[in-house]
Amino acid sequence: MNSDWTRREFLSRAAAAATSLAFAESAANFHPKAATPSPMHGRYLTHVSVVRVNQIEVTPDRSIGEDEAIDNRPDRIRSRRQAFATGCPNGRMTWAISWLALNDSRKEYQEARKLLASFHDRYGDEITFIPGGYFAPMYDTREHNRQTLHKALGMISNLVGGGYRPQSIVAGFMDAENQRYLATEESIHVCQGQIWSQHGIDNGDGDGGICYPYYPSREHYLKPAQGPSDFIDCVCLDGWTCDFLSARREGFQGGFNSRMGVGPIETVGNLGTTVGRKEMMDTTAMHFDRGHALNGFGWVTAIWELSIGHDEDLTYWLQAVRNRWPDTKVMTEGAFGLDWREHNPNNASLNYRFAAKGTGAPGSEKELEIEWFMNREFRLALLHNWTTQSPPMVIDFTRYDLKAEEPLGLQREWSLMNVLNQKGIRPQDKPIRLQQLSPEDQHRIYERYPNLKNRS
Repeated sequence: MNSDWTRREFLSRAAAAATSLAFAESAANFHPKAATPSPMHGRYLTHVSVVRVNQIEVTPDRSIGEDEAIDNRPDRIRSRRQAFATGCPNGRMTWAISWLALNDSRKEYQEARKLLASFHDRYGDEITFIPGGYFAPMYDTREHNRQTLHKALGMISNLVGGGYRPQSIVAGFMDAENQRYLATEESIHVCQGQIWSQHGIDNGDGDGGICYPYYPSREHYLKPAQGPSDFIDCVCLDGWTCDFLSARREGFQGGFNSRMGVGPIETVGNLGTTVGRKEMMDTTAMHFDRGHALNGFGWVTAIWELSIGHDEDLTYWLQAVRNRWPDTKVMTEGAFGLDWREHNPNNASLNYRFAAKGTGAPGSEKELEIEWFMNREFRLALLHNWTTQSPPMVIDFTRYDLKAEEPLGLQREWSLMNVLNQKGIRPQDKPIRLQQLSPEDQHRIYERYPNLKNRS
């Protein structure tokens, strides 16, 4: 027997055993009925790299977009991992592999799969599955997606060996029922299951949720569970941290990119290296400076497809983050989600707040400031001109206590919109003053945030 293989198998089994033990302990100690633990603290960064064959593999046997096999070859995988290690030597990242990449028989993909398994053994990276090219619920039924998830998870376990099981799924969008399935049938309690504030871009729309971790409701994946009856024990995570000012826009409204933030396509790719990297850091600071002060912890995340390159920008970003915020924990999606789950047995303590001024990049007006309030009952966004001290205008008020339903058929629209939505795409989505909301809604807001009454 080959000695290198034997050592690798031993390490894989040891790592898997440690992961299984840690998961078992988390499942035992952090059940939703457990006593409320202490608040979460610190700064967290999660990075996901995607290995695929086709640009958008919407179902196991159907793809749209370009064939990217040449851009997912083994040397590109090595380059991405080296870029990550150079930026953060002791960090761990998540790799999400598509259905076609799991099943492609070409030599390059056989080597690619072995590389990913070795990254788990060597670095402790998480290797997991990405269904539907980010848009599984938009293009296939819940039942078919459930079958694909089950099969792919088995392939991932066989690929890594030693009884390995990922702690999370990277999905882009994932319906509530299949997040419940992951938790109850697959023992996976973390799902990157929503793309916060995405609307009018790519192949799926999903605005209306919370940009930090929450447990979804069985009614709708963007609605935080209101209590035990609709609780899904699967921590739902955002996929991309975006500039709050640009994210309020619809698609490319005004000629600006609403997805601008820490991703390289919208920043360095569109704005150039100097301006783009500054925007990546300015967006990070929204969470690691003011956001950290307001919430006690900050989290920044992004999914970078291997095919887009930008490895040098990944190295720069990680190094710059470590230099500016040396306490930052760079960890896998699963580890971060389970850490949050450890500190939050349910949604009762959700109370995220953000206050961000525009960065000056295109679409992020320097004179504007946006404030977000996100909790179990609702989310609220206020926008004002801080240079003139103009009164705040409500640009989003989404109630989570109202009944919500996901689409039954296949369609691109999976948003949760009711009272007022930041994208401004419906007739009622016009900015208003706080006192123009209904008395009931004003009471709901002021009861939780009494200081806002002085600003109405």
